[in-house]
Amino acid sequence: MLRIGPKSSRRGFLQVASAGMLAGAGRLGAESVATKSGHSVIFVFCHGGPSQFETFDPKPTAPSDIKTVVGTIPTTIPGQRFGEHFPLLANRSNRILNVRSYIPGDANHDLKPLVCKDSGMANLGSIYASVSGIQTGDGLPANVFLHPESVGEKRANPFMGPELVGVTGSFPKSTTPFVPGGAGNLLKDMKLKLSADQIMERRVLLTAMDKLKQQLDAESGEGIRERALRLLLGGVGDAFNLKGESTKVLARYDTLGLVNESSIPTKWNNHNFYKEHVRSLGKLMLMARRLVERGTGFVAVNTAFVWDNHSDVNNAPMKDAMPWLAPVLDKALSALLDDLFERGLTEKVLVVVCGEIGRTPKVNTQGGRDHWGNLGPLLMAGGPITTGGSYGQSSRDGAHPTTLPVTIPNVLGTIFNHLWDLPKLRLRSDLGRDISRIISYEGLNT
Repeated sequence: MLRIGPKSSRRGFLQVASAGMLAGAGRLGAESVATKSGHSVIFVFCHGGPSQFETFDPKPTAPSDIKTVVGTIPTTIPGQRFGEHFPLLANRSNRILNVRSYIPGDANHDLKPLVCKDSGMANLGSIYASVSGIQTGDGLPANVFLHPESVGEKRANPFMGPELVGVTGSFPKSTTPFVPGGAGNLLKDMKLKLSADQIMERRVLLTAMDKLKQQLDAESGEGIRERALRLLLGGVGDAFNLKGESTKVLARYDTLGLVNESSIPTKWNNHNFYKEHVRSLGKLMLMARRLVERGTGFVAVNTAFVWDNHSDVNNAPMKDAMPWLAPVLDKALSALLDDLFERGLTEKVLVVVCGEIGRTPKVNTQGGRDHWGNLGPLLMAGGPITTGGSYGQSSRDGAHPTTLPVTIPNVLGTIFNHLWDLPKLRLRSDLGRDISRIISYEGLNT
């Protein structure tokens, strides 16, 4: 069965306890033999909950108050159509699994399935790090959470702050995601607070690292914290330096300019989030690729909070918002898929794309769609996904699945079957209840 299913002194810096853990902990829990070499996951979390109707299940023949409010376009899969703002992904649909029977489970804003009851209220990357180790061989964190601040944007997401991103459930606190530009528990005193220019010019991060390396080289005797620092200096600077990419690659991922930011009305309270989405998503996807290419096993990419399109004081109606949102995701995700393919990483890297909820079948009186937990969009690509097309079917009104539903445990089963050799892992008798339960989840079958 195939499962796809603030500036610190050096002394203060060295006092970060979790950095010491990075140097000394190595693998945690089960032996690394259960980890599939080179396998990784990029989890793209579309924060706010995108609509299935305006993205990948448009229902163009449904009644006017249900069907998509935008146009539709054909894909490379006969009979499958996407929303009109996704031409690049439509042209790659034979490499994407479009899951049309996915049930988010409730209509709440949260981080599911990245953090949810089915994960034991632990970040999925923390679960991964508990088995596979909290650092790569080169000293990079094995579990990374990227969000717009990671590439120099100013505003954190309004609902899901680092205190929720970094929950580890029953797993060690040392498995907390590394959050560049954020304040996660892991290395919370080591903030990569960089503007976009600083990332591109390497002025702050690499200069500081060069000085620290010189200081370490000039001193004799390294304790565990010094070793931790050296490990971090060995990999972080390169992985987070986008300037290392060619002009061609940078252009491929660049989403700046796709949308005229001055056209986004300031009457919407979330107008700055829309603008951050345009400026940041391509860079985040590129940073994710650089990390997995260097051995990071789990990278979450959190978009700006832009997909909550009720049409209210905060969020624009669907028809207005989609031209600001969709082309950015279309280009950034397509660039990622192409880049992974050209680098021979497609089979090694599983890409998962979803939000926390779907959207109501009926458009509300203001032209928006409200929260819906019975159906939502889900895309998967790479890793064990060898064919594209649709997986499962939804009702004509887009309200619920008409085939066997795909649930969050199925998504988790697919992810961890890709990352780990589960038969070997199941032989362990010391895994703990949460790991044992999680590795029992069934992935998708194709």
